[in-house]
Amino acid sequence: MALEPAETLWLTAEQQISFAELVEFSGLTEAELRELVEYGAIVPVDPGSSQWTFQARCLATVRAACRLRASFELEPHGVALVISLLERIRDLEAQLNALNARLPRHTR
Repeated sequence: MALEPAETLWLTAEQQISFAELVEFSGLTEAELRELVEYGAIVPVDPGSSQWTFQARCLATVRAACRLRASFELEPHGVALVISLLERIRDLEAQLNALNARLPRHTR
């Protein structure tokens, strides 16, 4: 059962989802998801395992990849690049917020 864009799936940060679930819920094909793994845009919990599982937060990433592919008609390597850059931006924003939180109030 594929999720429609307006449907909600409740996941916790600790949950893991299988590759098959990622295919079902992402809107991408198996081949497209494998290419995203190959390009390093998404990383299985244990890349050496024969049965890949992913952190639940990966679902948001692959759904964004699906929207990017559709909106901009990107090839998988282009989607992977954009996803990697977006992840890097999120990481940098989190670091900046953590540093700002450590500053005394009057200097912010």
